[in-house]
Amino acid sequence: MSTSNTPASRLKIRTRSRRTSSVGRIDLGDTVTSIGTMPTTRESRNASQQRLKKLAELSKNDIDLMKKIWLSFREVNYRHAWVSPLVIMIIVYSAYFTSGNLTESNPLHMFVSISYQIGDTEMYGKGIKDLAFVAYYMIFFTFFREFLLDVVIRPLPKLLNVGSKHKSKRIMEQTFYIVYYSLSSPFGLYIMYHSDLWFFKTTPLYTTYPDINIPYLFKIFYLGQASFWAQQACVLVLQLEKPRKDNNEMIFHHIVTLLLIWSSYVFHFTKMGLAIYVSMDISDWFLSLSKDFNYLDSPYTAVVFFTFVVVWAYLRHYVNIKILWSVLTEFRSVGNYTLNFATQQYKCWISLPIVFTLIGALQAVQLLWFFLILRVLYRIVRSSVYEDIRSASDSDDEDSLGTDEDSSATTSPAQSVPPRIITPPNQKTLKKQK
Repeated sequence: MSTSNTPASRLKIRTRSRRTSSVGRIDLGDTVTSIGTMPTTRESRNASQQRLKKLAELSKNDIDLMKKIWLSFREVNYRHAWVSPLVIMIIVYSAYFTSGNLTESNPLHMFVSISYQIGDTEMYGKGIKDLAFVAYYMIFFTFFREFLLDVVIRPLPKLLNVGSKHKSKRIMEQTFYIVYYSLSSPFGLYIMYHSDLWFFKTTPLYTTYPDINIPYLFKIFYLGQASFWAQQACVLVLQLEKPRKDNNEMIFHHIVTLLLIWSSYVFHFTKMGLAIYVSMDISDWFLSLSKDFNYLDSPYTAVVFFTFVVVWAYLRHYVNIKILWSVLTEFRSVGNYTLNFATQQYKCWISLPIVFTLIGALQAVQLLWFFLILRVLYRIVRSSVYEDIRSASDSDDEDSLGTDEDSSATTSPAQSVPPRIITPPNQKTLKKQK
């Protein structure tokens, strides 16, 4: 019997593909996928094809021509998600700046600029018009994000010779966050430096309470951050993308964050909100940077990731727990501690447990994420292999299939050979061969 017909030659050999990196793909933190990088559905693609067919038809009259203009706009907006918010912004800005009235008496002023200036000073009060500002700049951040991704950042993966389509999208998303946090973090630090909070002092959080009026830049930063977080929450809640494995934690995190933003602003705990804003922005900058380094298979990935872990532990836990501890120790003893609606004094026995619960809930979610971070760190230190500890959350992604194209694992010589699983032939096969 020839060698090719031997039972050994019929042995079925299966190989197990290598795990992918978890440093770049670990789904934690506050980042939400953009609209432009989300996978398109079959329904949206079919709708696009139907629009193109209608556009190819001849226009018989003016009504058909108007329909084509509308279909063209919808098709362009389908391909470029930033077009609609840009049109809205152009209309509002044009109407405002050509009106000749740039004061608060103009109804559009509440949308494009902050309201409630105190005389001719740099101090501003608070009111219902601030909601209009937040709503309008939610549109602005939708445009800003989608335009950067579609026009400015899109060529970056190609310039960096990234071949994987999935990696390219993830690099684009994380690069946007690097850009955004590169702007918001220095802005927040600048405001903190020119206040009595530097560097994350807790006593000034209560000394001047209630901070009913706040400076111009402080208010712009605070409401701008509220717009950014609200825009992210809308994308998350609308379920425009397949939910992550920790989708419930993400939704809970955003709900708590928005509650903190609203309550701290309305009840004048804005200094506390500023400190939390800054601590989150800086740590998220390092998170996005570590992901980008990982997707690029950079030899500095481990160094950047270790730096991120240190920054995250200090800002998200030490600083925030320090603030949480101050609620227990300084909330009552520093500044006024009374309930007075007439003077807007809300630092009292009612607000204390509410503030503590909200910050504590935020810290609980971040501790869960920190546990996942430490698992990745442990595996890096233990085996120098970036193993995917949460592959189930991305099972439909290209790199979750275990392809070498999207793998950036660093393996030892012993691990570079994929393990073999040898399945012996069954008894019927052996009898036939005999």
